[in-house]
Amino acid sequence: MRWFYSLLYYFQKRGFEVCRRIAERLGIRARVVRTTFIYLTFVTLGFGFALYLFIAFWLGIKDLVYTKRTSVFDL
Repeated sequence: MRWFYSLLYYFQKRGFEVCRRIAERLGIRARVVRTTFIYLTFVTLGFGFALYLFIAFWLGIKDLVYTKRTSVFDL
């Protein structure tokens, strides 16, 4: 059971933050977005999980391309 909690801690600490970012963009709570992904995964037999991974990949690429610079001297 200890491995389960260490795995859970790993994903909570280093997650993709997809649900949080979508929730901030839409102006709703992240809990609603997470629940929607869970229901979508069960109803469509895995499509929700595939969609989540696609969005995580897309946000990772977007973060690499659009880096936030604090000043002009960061070039």
